[in-house]
Amino acid sequence: MGEDRRPLLIVLLGSAVLVTGVLHLSFVPRYLPDDVLLTVLTLGAGWATYTLVFYALGRVIAAPAGQEFPNMRAADLGIAVLLVSLLFLLVFDAVGVPLEGIVGIYALPALGIYVGLALIGWSIGRRTEAINEIAR
Repeated sequence: MGEDRRPLLIVLLGSAVLVTGVLHLSFVPRYLPDDVLLTVLTLGAGWATYTLVFYALGRVIAAPAGQEFPNMRAADLGIAVLLVSLLFLLVFDAVGVPLEGIVGIYALPALGIYVGLALIGWSIGRRTEAINEIAR
């Protein structure tokens, strides 16, 4: 990786971690029980920045010079885990499981969403770094 872009990736990583933390620890608890629209918008922004964290980590940690071209199987797995987790959340909502009463049952699909997003970001970051190395 070119030394001229590494500081920008470090800034991206740090700012994405900061924004993700602020959104998830400050704004989501404030909006979650009452305002559904702001909760969805805040979670969407938090998920995007969370994915950026793993994208930047994939680019910073990747060493494509000595490795073969990375495949996208991790991203495929991440998309599958993300979609299945979202389907479970929709099933819980359709059945009528209250979020306020049973938070524990929502924890596993929520964890699946974050694992899926991490796999997607990591895989795309590694692949992008390998493509940039080939282009140089």
